Amino acid sequence: MTLIPKLYFRYIVKLYAKNFLSILSGVSLMFVLIDYLGYVNKINGSINQQIMYAYYTWQSSLVMLYPLALVFAVIVTKMNLVKNNTMGALHSFGYSKRTLFSPIFVFGAIIYIAFVWLQTTSFAYAKDNAEALVGKGSARASQNLFFKYNDTFVYVDRLDPVAKKLVGVSLFKTDKDHILYTMKAPYAVFNGKAWDVYDAVMYRNHYTNGYLDNYSIEQYKTMTTLEGYKPTIMESINEGSSLTLIDAFDTWKLFDKQGLNSDKIRAGIYDKIIFPLFAFGLMVLLFFKIPFLSRFGNVAKITTVALGGSLLAWGMIMGLSYLGANGVVAPEISSFAPILLLSGYAMMVYSARESTI
Repeated sequence: MTLIPKLYFRYIVKLYAKNFLSILSGVSLMFVLIDYLGYVNKINGSINQQIMYAYYTWQSSLVMLYPLALVFAVIVTKMNLVKNNTMGALHSFGYSKRTLFSPIFVFGAIIYIAFVWLQTTSFAYAKDNAEALVGKGSARASQNLFFKYNDTFVYVDRLDPVAKKLVGVSLFKTDKDHILYTMKAPYAVFNGKAWDVYDAVMYRNHYTNGYLDNYSIEQYKTMTTLEGYKPTIMESINEGSSLTLIDAFDTWKLFDKQGLNSDKIRAGIYDKIIFPLFAFGLMVLLFFKIPFLSRFGNVAKITTVALGGSLLAWGMIMGLSYLGANGVVAPEISSFAPILLLSGYAMMVYSARESTI
């Protein structure tokens, strides 16, 4: 049994890959150029920083545009095969639409998996890095963080995510309307799982019949707290910065444990994993619905309608994902519902008996 793909498979994959890379490169570079012209005057520094801004913007644009490029590449590939009568010839040799679609699906699946994997790496921080260069964010420090940890409220003067260090840590533990203790420490260092707080001073309040009676002072050379709160998670809480998929899942679990709202975190995860799947539904519909012979339709008109319909579907699904991220509707509804509907219809088309055109 040979592992070398058949000739038709290699031919279609090569044609589709060429169209995909050409479209993705062109659309992403156009996106970068427009964005760069809008922010070039806000980039403080040398030409190197301007180049880095363009590079980070290009990275973030790839994540947003690659599903659309997968869809457009199907249109271009199918119309190319139709125009050259290659599709008719392949059908005459006995290849069905499902067989001819399989190379496109395999290539698209590989691209999808590759981009999902990239979202587990520093690639996910491209947008934040670009915004930091134009003063819209901070790649080095976050200030005045306030969040909840179990039944304790935490305030941090400054977070240095590069050094993984907190400066000016204050913890307040409450019980209904009473403050049980406050703890202050000059700094804390992340040990990989939690934060080691150094030179902490705790002021513990003592109550009698609900009234403050006295307090005691306790000193700790070191203690461990804030388990699970990675520096990237703290940044996301404070500034809404990007997270890798691994950190996003950790944040989701942490928020559920703390009883905090995780709508934005869940929406971000779905945006990376679920949203791009719309491309496969459209790929099936376009490949199966576009006639395989040019005499069955106006090529220019079909191409225009296919491109316009794809853009409309992309915009509508993206708009729904934004509604989920902003808490207007549940992220599960805004992310899963349109994909399931589109995929269900695509499966009906894929499973239907093939027509002669």
